[in-house]
Amino acid sequence: MNLAVIVVAVFFAGMGIAALVKPAFIWAPFGVAPTTPAARNEVRAVYGGFGLALAALLLVADSQSASFRDGVLVAVAVALGGMAAGRLLGALVEPRPLLGWPGIFFLIETALAVLLLIAR
Repeated sequence: MNLAVIVVAVFFAGMGIAALVKPAFIWAPFGVAPTTPAARNEVRAVYGGFGLALAALLLVADSQSASFRDGVLVAVAVALGGMAAGRLLGALVEPRPLLGWPGIFFLIETALAVLLLIAR
């Protein structure tokens, strides 16, 4: 198993488990609380289910053919890059948007995307 792939899979698994168990934990750094069942369901779906699915896909792909593995690594790297790019675009319309947690997550998303591209 490739260490870079494991690191990214652990990140997604951690996010997924946290979202499923305690949805408020995911949004708390941004000053948002999922106060309705629909909001908690959304957090569990988008962060929980998605995070666990990507973690599983990365772990399975790491032992598959090179072309399948590379495709998965690039797709997940692009998804992470898209998240980071969204934060940068947000910086154009919001004052000081990358201070604190958003900036930390920007760095994490960027670093994980780069890790996956290097792992190819």
